[in-house]
Amino acid sequence: MATQMFEGRGHAAVYQKYRFAPGKELQQTILGYLQEKKAVPAELVVDVGCGSGQGTHFLAEHFQKVVGTDISEAQIQEARDTTSMPNVSYLVCPAEELPFQDGSVDVLTSFTAAHWFDIGKFMREAERVLKPGGCVAISTYTVDMSLRYGHCSEQLTRVFRECWDQILKYRHNRLKLVLENYKEIFEALPFPDKKRITDIYDKIPMTVEGVVGYMESASPYQTFLKNDPEAAKSLLQETEKRLLETMGVSSRETPVEFWVRHVCVLGCK
Repeated sequence: MATQMFEGRGHAAVYQKYRFAPGKELQQTILGYLQEKKAVPAELVVDVGCGSGQGTHFLAEHFQKVVGTDISEAQIQEARDTTSMPNVSYLVCPAEELPFQDGSVDVLTSFTAAHWFDIGKFMREAERVLKPGGCVAISTYTVDMSLRYGHCSEQLTRVFRECWDQILKYRHNRLKLVLENYKEIFEALPFPDKKRITDIYDKIPMTVEGVVGYMESASPYQTFLKNDPEAAKSLLQETEKRLLETMGVSSRETPVEFWVRHVCVLGCK
């Protein structure tokens, strides 16, 4: 059974506001692989564990029909409430029980969600719904993140990581799949034609508010918040204050470069 961590409307709203779309390098990695495997043009792309739809929107720019699925009704409602292209639709369903016919899907994607799935069941479902020659692209951003701003990038990154380390104490054991660079997910993919790329670096335009909001959206922080609300809120408030002081600015809207490392598992049936 999939692990459900993003059910509340409040968490879904924070997720929709602060989670970012796949960066350019990750987008180019996925699109380049699909072109190499002649999986494009594709008629139907299914984005599994789509959350509030950040990755689904990217796919809609390149494919004829895109369906985002998620087990969380709150996340799907956020996705539906966000303006999107007319070729996008959303469904509430488990990743392990996709409502698509055998051999009907051209491309199956999952952005920063597959570690919550029942991996064995999901892989069998992927094999069932994909057409012959169909492809999967399963990615996540890792905890390898840094901030860059002027001459204080090293100090900023240290402040960010000190906060992140506190938050990660509350992580679910499923996040070990992320910490191990999706090795288990790669090994479980039932296609002989597959590869795993672990060094995709993307610069995500952010503000100080966005960086703090991203940490707030993370599942370990939400667990921390439930266990000790005052300490959790205080940690983010203090971290934001330290970031602004390090940068020598007062506005939370000050832009900052947020660098993330992605891992991507690619395969073709």
